[in-house]
Amino acid sequence: MLADALRARPAGLTETLALADGLDDALVHGLARIDEERAASLEALTGAFAGSPLGDRVADSIGKLIAGTVTDEHLAVLAGCRAALFGAAHDALLAPFGRERRPAPAPAPGPVLVAAGSRSWLRELAIAGWHGVDHELAAAGSPTVQALLADPAAARLAVLLDGFAAELRAAAPVATLERIPVRRWADLWSRALLLSQEGFPAAAGETVDGRLLFLGADLHEHPTVFRVQAHGLLETAGGEARVVRVSVAAPKVETITGPSAWRMLGAFPVLRAVLAGQRSAEVSGLTLIGGDLIWDESRAAAGEPAEVFATARVLLGAATAAAVPPLDRHPALIAEPVLLEGYTPGADALVVDGVTLPVDLDRLPAAGPLTPALIAASTACVGLLRWDAGSWSVQPLAVQATVKRKAVTVSTADWALGPTEAKAAKAEAVAGTAVDVLRERAGRLLRR
Repeated sequence: MLADALRARPAGLTETLALADGLDDALVHGLARIDEERAASLEALTGAFAGSPLGDRVADSIGKLIAGTVTDEHLAVLAGCRAALFGAAHDALLAPFGRERRPAPAPAPGPVLVAAGSRSWLRELAIAGWHGVDHELAAAGSPTVQALLADPAAARLAVLLDGFAAELRAAAPVATLERIPVRRWADLWSRALLLSQEGFPAAAGETVDGRLLFLGADLHEHPTVFRVQAHGLLETAGGEARVVRVSVAAPKVETITGPSAWRMLGAFPVLRAVLAGQRSAEVSGLTLIGGDLIWDESRAAAGEPAEVFATARVLLGAATAAAVPPLDRHPALIAEPVLLEGYTPGADALVVDGVTLPVDLDRLPAAGPLTPALIAASTACVGLLRWDAGSWSVQPLAVQATVKRKAVTVSTADWALGPTEAKAAKAEAVAGTAVDVLRERAGRLLRR
């Protein structure tokens, strides 16, 4: 069944992505300079949305944009079109895997934000196009970001705009670039524009209790941030298993890398112990928003041993998933947990029932013990299915393999409490000294 799902090519997917590409191309050249080719690409959206609830608004907005009238309302419709296209592609790609999803709860009222400044800057970017972004236009977003950062309710939008503006400043003048990250910048622009709308609804949350069983962790190491996104299953009182993920993060400096980055998560001893020891966690009163379980150490306790592959074999196949929040319905955000067995391993791919599934080696973390050699020697794998550049790949979270005639299970989170391999432990001890020194110096500065 998995092989059939990997082979499947949803009807209309190519055409849907082509419509999005046409819209993105218009943003490259700017809405102030819409020629016949790009006007035709935008008009194609009118036909695609005809008969839908957005049909009339799309036709009106596209017509006025082509005529040269660029307003915040028209751009919001354009961003909404783009989100709907990628949302449809996201849903079509996941449908063949047959995972049952819970109905989406009614959205909660969004925060009231003073976001006119962000809409104004995003409008100027759309008018100029990426080719027209110079140092002055890239820097024009800074006052808006600073104003939003002062409002805790606007943190999500502020951080998004801050990162987007930083990318544009680093690339300016964009016209001189050999290659523009067209889809990425359009993703950031449309997401920011939608979040800037007054009263944009927030995903509703619910309070949950149960036993949390982890499958592995996706480790994100940025020069100034280390984040752990642990994927698992929540067993509730009614016996249902739900696919969830837990994310925690901490700031760091660029010199702290590899296993030492785990030291920055000192505020999460329960989570680190559960991940390192492959144990369950008993949780009570945690908030679940979509599939994201908001972690609170005071409401969690380490439980019994829970081996990753035993969990996956017993519970993963029948586990239900949450409805994906609208802005997260995008092919680039697909991270579907799967158990793979009976495949033929290779240096950079697994052959599953005749289907070659590339292994995303670039996502293997330096802060964990999982290596390409272990994957190539593996007999079973728990990982995340990813969609990129028109094909599926797998990001391993844990593997079973034979090393020196001994069966082992290796997970990306095994080093959450420090490396268990002697050579890595020695190197981490040296690096850890630097972490302690930096922390002590920072403490001194704060005391002054």
